[in-house]
Amino acid sequence: MKLFIGADHRGADLAKELYETLKEEGYDITKTEIPTTEEDDYPDFAFDVCKHVLENKENLGIVICGNGIGISIAANKVKGIRCARVTTKEDAHHAKNHNGANVIAFGGLSLEDALEIVKTFIETPFPNEERHMRRIQKIIDYEQGVYNGL
Repeated sequence: MKLFIGADHRGADLAKELYETLKEEGYDITKTEIPTTEEDDYPDFAFDVCKHVLENKENLGIVICGNGIGISIAANKVKGIRCARVTTKEDAHHAKNHNGANVIAFGGLSLEDALEIVKTFIETPFPNEERHMRRIQKIIDYEQGVYNGL
C-alpha cells in the first residue's frame, strides 16, 4: 500500500507536516509534485493524487484544502475514486470500512488530529460485510453506466 498526499495553498503547511511525520514513521508516502502557489486550484491536486491512487487498489489518498469540501468534490469526479470529507477518526473508520473510501479529504485540522484521522484510515480494513459491499457495488455500477435500480 502506498499513500499519496496533495494540498492546495490553504492545506500546504499541514500536508507538509503530515508527509514528513508519516515518512519518518516509515509509511510509503508520496506527495504531489504540483507546485503550491497563492493562485493554485484545488482540483489539480485532487486529480493528481487520485490518478496515483488508481494505480493499485491498495493505494490510499489524502487531499487537503481549506476545509476539505472543494477538494473532496473534485476527487469524487475521478472514476473509481470514493473520497470522503472527514473531521474525526470515526468518520475515517466509517468512510473506509462502510463506504470503501480510498481517499480522504479534510482541512483546518491540527497536525495531531490529522495524524489520528490518517492512521485510523490506513489501519481500517476495507468493507467485508455484504450490505456494505452491495451498496458500494451500486455506486460502481452507476458510475460505469450499468446501474438499473432506479
